[in-house]
Amino acid sequence: MRIAAGLFAALLVAPTSLWSAEPISFRGEIAPLLLEHCVACHGAKKAEGGYRVDTFAELSKAGDSGEPPIASADEGNGELLRRLTSEDEFERMPAESDPLAEAEIAKVAAWLAAGAKFDGDDPEELLPFVIPPPRHPAPPASYPKPVPATAIAFSPDGGQILVGGYHEVTVWDVETGSLVRRIENLGQRIFALELSPDGGTLAVACGAPGKSGEVRLVDFASGEVQAVVARSTDVVLDVAFRPATPELAIAAADRQIRIVNIETLETVRAMTSHADWVTAIAWSDDGSRMVSASRDRSAKVFDAESGELLVSYQGHESPVRGVGLSPDGQHVLSSGSDAFLHRWSISNGKAVSKVPLGGDGAQITRGEGFVLVPTANERVLQIELAKTTVARQFEGFGDWALSAAWHAESGRIAGGSFDGELRVWDAASGELIQSWIAKP
Repeated sequence: MRIAAGLFAALLVAPTSLWSAEPISFRGEIAPLLLEHCVACHGAKKAEGGYRVDTFAELSKAGDSGEPPIASADEGNGELLRRLTSEDEFERMPAESDPLAEAEIAKVAAWLAAGAKFDGDDPEELLPFVIPPPRHPAPPASYPKPVPATAIAFSPDGGQILVGGYHEVTVWDVETGSLVRRIENLGQRIFALELSPDGGTLAVACGAPGKSGEVRLVDFASGEVQAVVARSTDVVLDVAFRPATPELAIAAADRQIRIVNIETLETVRAMTSHADWVTAIAWSDDGSRMVSASRDRSAKVFDAESGELLVSYQGHESPVRGVGLSPDGQHVLSSGSDAFLHRWSISNGKAVSKVPLGGDGAQITRGEGFVLVPTANERVLQIELAKTTVARQFEGFGDWALSAAWHAESGRIAGGSFDGELRVWDAASGELIQSWIAKP
């Protein structure tokens, strides 16, 4: 890397004199540089010159040249700094790109001179998860256009609707359709919202498609983010609290299912049983079983304690987007892009019945004796479980219905659509209570 000769010489001779006593942090300062400038060519999938920098452990290993990237005190600065500062364009890194800024190279040099210390928890951990969770950008004061309502939920008292926005969750009054408050510091897009059984914690599944994902745990009363868990290399698509436990199941586009204890913030279990995005997740009423849906065209049932796969259902032959379990825990309900709701047995993985949806089915929400399925034909279907038949169609959307919510105490059903519209109905009569575009 080209750098002013005077600065480079000073760094080699007396690097500590150019910096304050505050040490350079690998987590906060070096890892972000490596992730932005180096991992694309020196990661697990592509390791130019046999050298990887996607974890601290790999960063410390020599590539094909055999030269130590991080040298000991008596060996000099090592191959890493030499490559960053080389005047030879064929040796300088990053290759075929602008050199790092002088201030960036100075940080690397100072970190090396101070002993190249790792201040994370696990040297084998991927860089995106070593880096501290970011403070996300503030949402725009007003939106130029509506955001698809991919995630909605009722407040504990049923008087408000929570809607996923852009780097935020917006909260709206059900009776008036007016904006009540905004919960910020969230991922770029919101894919699922789930309130804990006591109503105190809001789990927000979010992320930037193809880049990152996470679950942020929010104190619902204050709107403050309390913790960040289940960080992923792609978006998190669904979350579900396990009954009578502090555990949260998390489904992500990186193909993983994670179970996190929200009290200790520890990952209880990580499972990679699907071959593609895990799109939805749900628990049985007693918490003994967990069911998942995937873009790999399957739905799977697991033992909640051991994580053992109990049965896999392949009947959709297309991506599966929603899952739920019957109250007795014997059957799974699943929906997807084949435009059918499938009811199938956990005991043998075979279909019991199928209900035509009229369009692609999205995530399933279970009510009392029924399930709600948003569909691409601009409606939310209420399907009775006793007979597995459509009992009512909640209509009026001008675009695909993407999400649904149910509040038992108030007897209200809500739906959200691709064009940002929210509609709330009385479940008993089917009458529309309110509709509006969730656009601040």
